[in-house]
Amino acid sequence: MNEQPDNRTELLKQIRDEVWNFKESPLYAERVRNRAYPVIGEGSHHAKVMFIGEAPGRTEAATGRPFAGAAGKLLDGLLASVGIARPDVYITNVVKDRPPQNRDPLPEEIALYAPFLDRQIKIIQPKIIVLLGRHSMAAILEKFGLDAMIGPISRLHGTVLDAEAPYGKITIMPMYHPAAALYNPELKKDLLVDFQSLKKLVE
Repeated sequence: MNEQPDNRTELLKQIRDEVWNFKESPLYAERVRNRAYPVIGEGSHHAKVMFIGEAPGRTEAATGRPFAGAAGKLLDGLLASVGIARPDVYITNVVKDRPPQNRDPLPEEIALYAPFLDRQIKIIQPKIIVLLGRHSMAAILEKFGLDAMIGPISRLHGTVLDAEAPYGKITIMPMYHPAAALYNPELKKDLLVDFQSLKKLVE
């Protein structure tokens, strides 16, 4: 049976190929030197919910998968706590290559990789975007013209924000990054509560 290829998959493959060969990025040489992978994103190409983290860590760069390490296990548990299957959502990062020593991504690195994320959002067309961590939060709120909302993530986490994407109205929700909650049980409690809010949005 010859089914028509899914255009979204083709368009996302183009992004994958471009990131693989993204020599303009200072992180490209670092990746090649470490024999690591870029981390493009994974999940449903028709996902209603997209999670956007900050940048890959060591485990992610070694496997090419987002949220593959300890923070990923916590994210899996949070998804399970509200009955959302990981393959049904799409998970990516603002920056697609690992910064050295897991340092925070620099503003110029975020700006360099931003067009890839813009295209991923346009292709997948999520209705809900969950921002994991302050770098992701600042970059995406700015992108959607919500600069005035940017503040400490301790104040903004779990807040439901309305925004306009090229394909229609969307909801944006900042949350703590799961990595932060690995060392702070209080943040894990906040994440569990925020995921309950996410569940209501999804329903």
